[in-house]
Amino acid sequence: MAVVLEQLKNETYPIVKWVGGKRQLMFELLKNMPKSYNRYFEPFIGGGALFFELQPEQAYISDMNEELINLYSVVQNNAEELILDLEKHKVSKEYFLEIRNLDRTEKYSTLSNIEKASRFIYLNRTCFNGLYRVNSQGQFNVPFGNYKNPRIIDERNLRNCSKLLKKTEIKCADFSAILEKVKKGDFIYFDPPYVPLNETSGFTSYTKDGFNLDMQFKLREVCDELDAMGVMFMLSNSDTKLVNELYANYEIKKVFASRAVNSNANGRGKITEVLVRNY
Repeated sequence: MAVVLEQLKNETYPIVKWVGGKRQLMFELLKNMPKSYNRYFEPFIGGGALFFELQPEQAYISDMNEELINLYSVVQNNAEELILDLEKHKVSKEYFLEIRNLDRTEKYSTLSNIEKASRFIYLNRTCFNGLYRVNSQGQFNVPFGNYKNPRIIDERNLRNCSKLLKKTEIKCADFSAILEKVKKGDFIYFDPPYVPLNETSGFTSYTKDGFNLDMQFKLREVCDELDAMGVMFMLSNSDTKLVNELYANYEIKKVFASRAVNSNANGRGKITEVLVRNY
């Protein structure tokens, strides 16, 4: 049984590629985790690298991205139907544009949740750099990635992820909603949209409503409330003056990460980020 469980653990990994994904920082994240905690929370789930690495027995994940949360809910409850629907997709620029542009038509509202999740995975696997980006109307606008053999269907991982997600509460909600859920001894990992390193470095937001500086201040206030409740949190963000000032009352550790998404080549490569902890 132990061998089977270990095999499951090794074969469960993020369903989608995600900008700012934390697989490259996994060693640092695991090293800085609390030694023990009760329930695991991740309110900016994104690709969920840490969640899928930990595979917690009790978890709550959320995000404001409705498409992403629909995907996780479908994998949780309808993995087999999703796998079947994924088989219909083709790898060509013409087909990609047809599927991408569905959210600009009336047909999109007639898609089932399974079809929307299937579209989400297909676009993620075939678009440029696995970006998720929408315009001000909430329409997906990333160009075709031109990959030779993208892996659109990953049956074993989807089934393993489904088993994990069946033990997980999934919500489309603002990060502050966790205040009604957490209890003393729980642990939260925050991976919000980062404070831009400069005014031009932030790319178009991944939800049409965006995540501005006011939200960064609101997040710090939520962290203060959690700290007062005896809830442990760890937070990732960019190594900027603002972030260091916001979290000056907590432990701040500098870590190195690779930045691949930047219109300026000088903005790519190794760069420092911060890990903030209250324990």
